[in-house]
Amino acid sequence: MMRHARLVAVVVAAAALFAGCSDGQVQRDGDSDRSGYIEGDGAVSTYPPAEREPAPDFSGPLLDGDDTFELADAAGDVVVLNVWGSWCPPCRKEAPGLQAVHEALRDQGVRFVGVNTRDDETAANAFEDEFGITYPSVFDPKGEALLAFRKTVPPGAIPSTLVIDRQGRIAARVLGAISETSLRQLVADIAAEDPTAS
Repeated sequence: MMRHARLVAVVVAAAALFAGCSDGQVQRDGDSDRSGYIEGDGAVSTYPPAEREPAPDFSGPLLDGDDTFELADAAGDVVVLNVWGSWCPPCRKEAPGLQAVHEALRDQGVRFVGVNTRDDETAANAFEDEFGITYPSVFDPKGEALLAFRKTVPPGAIPSTLVIDRQGRIAARVLGAISETSLRQLVADIAAEDPTAS
């Protein structure tokens, strides 16, 4: 019963995020692009292995337009999904740390994948160039691909980060920006888990 209540609360929060983001329009006022989206407070939720939800079938076209990301193809790796937009100030703040952790942990079977939302391709590509982002990003301007998570542990803010363990289960969620140090420790701990443990 408690688990059901938690799931309902999460689905309601996700619905609020996507309702607010569904039209893809962002009001701009100089350098202030904070209107029209939910900004998290950086809260980190981690889930013990026995309580982890399987990640859904998530896929979408990559921002470079040449390929499609399929979460199922990353089986056996730890996957870090980061939801971002070029217009989002906290996303800009955390971008260098995400790239640094990607570089530090990619040889340990950790794959970073961005999920760009409420954006246009030109602005998203400029963001990646500015911050030297080398991992791929799914281009999801209307949040349609992200709806795959609505019945599990959805990202409920922009930015949000989901960490998926080697068995394809959601191991952690961050609502809001996360520091490089905190992200590195979180992901390294999940990467170090025994993948045969339940």
